[in-house]
Amino acid sequence: MGSEIEREVLRLFARVTEALARATWALLSADVSLGRSVVEGDEDIDAQVQSVEEGIWHELDAIVGASADVRRLVRLLSALSELERSADLAEHIAQRAVFGLGGEMTPVSRGIVQRMSEVAIDMWRGAAEVYASGSADVLDLDETDEELDILHDRLTVEVAAGSMHPPVAAQVTLLARFYERLGDHAVNLSRRLSPAEGRPGRPHERAPD
Repeated sequence: MGSEIEREVLRLFARVTEALARATWALLSADVSLGRSVVEGDEDIDAQVQSVEEGIWHELDAIVGASADVRRLVRLLSALSELERSADLAEHIAQRAVFGLGGEMTPVSRGIVQRMSEVAIDMWRGAAEVYASGSADVLDLDETDEELDILHDRLTVEVAAGSMHPPVAAQVTLLARFYERLGDHAVNLSRRLSPAEGRPGRPHERAPD
């Protein structure tokens, strides 16, 4: 990757992926301290996103008329909100860890959440690879996203079984949505950031954040 801005975007990919992994571990291992650290770290990610946005606008001001470069920077700018929202979703998962949700979940729901995390992390790594390599192929991410949707449905069924107290069940339902959205954001990013595209791809359909 050429510019410092592009290197910063790759760092954001890594930070969001790491935040997701740490948040899930904190949740399932009932590690309140780790959960708090992920929540606190979200402010740093927000600040980094803002810094990259400012850098992009400075470059846009400097290269008016260079249409290919302008399109590249606009794609990066449009993707930053996806990165920031995804970091927020990891923070939401970590907040549930702070409140001890993992210890109240059924073994089945914990296993499904673990697999949802693994799939979402793989998708984020795949999206970063699409961006870094310049590949326009998002088929593999679409297929993996289908697995995440199936896992979401399985977790919903487990919640409906009534094995968890209603307040816990409500929070687990939110967890299912958080992981599903993380997958949708990864698909959107792989489409928006592919240098092979002349314009951002059609966003992946998903529920509003």
